Amino acid sequence: MSTAQEIRATLEPVLAPLGLVVEDVSVSPAGKRRLVRVLVDSDISGLDVADTTSPVPPLSLDAVADATRAVSDELDASDVMGQSPYVLEVSSPGVGRPLASRDQLRRQVGRLVEIVHQSGTDTGRLTEVGSDTLELHVAATKKTPARHVTLDLDGVQRGTVQVEFKRADAGDPDGDDAHDDPHADAHEDTRDGTDGLEQAAAPEGDH
Repeated sequence: MSTAQEIRATLEPVLAPLGLVVEDVSVSPAGKRRLVRVLVDSDISGLDVADTTSPVPPLSLDAVADATRAVSDELDASDVMGQSPYVLEVSSPGVGRPLASRDQLRRQVGRLVEIVHQSGTDTGRLTEVGSDTLELHVAATKKTPARHVTLDLDGVQRGTVQVEFKRADAGDPDGDDAHDDPHADAHEDTRDGTDGLEQAAAPEGDH
């Protein structure tokens, strides 16, 4: 088992009580230290299976901060990182990160998403993600009318959230009303795993 896999196995039971799941873990060299990046997101396993359309709120800064403390404390208490110093970075997935799993797509209901699938590419408002299919509302253009697209999840190769400077209300899929996009910036809190407090922007010291 790789170090990243060991970290994931160590952190999953710690984050579960916070309503979070580990989306990804990576470990890479960073000078004399190692950089440990942990991506967390909302655990949606408790959603009713019949609920395929309700929006999932993005993680708040407070939620990411709580996750950072839990992850830092657990890594400090375990021996998974050994004696080598490391820098810990905990964040939620940002815009542009590929969406591959059903849960990753389900969290994006209500957002503008580009979907690459077996038959091509469609960009539209993700209105529903079921157990086997997803629904997109593709807005009208000067040349084409608005349309709804149904895609089999098995045929989806990847999805990518699109940055919006104005987005639609739930009742306005064409996006006529302007709203701030809460996912426009990923939330991050970077700490030094050796003491659990150092910020990434701080000069590197001896720890």
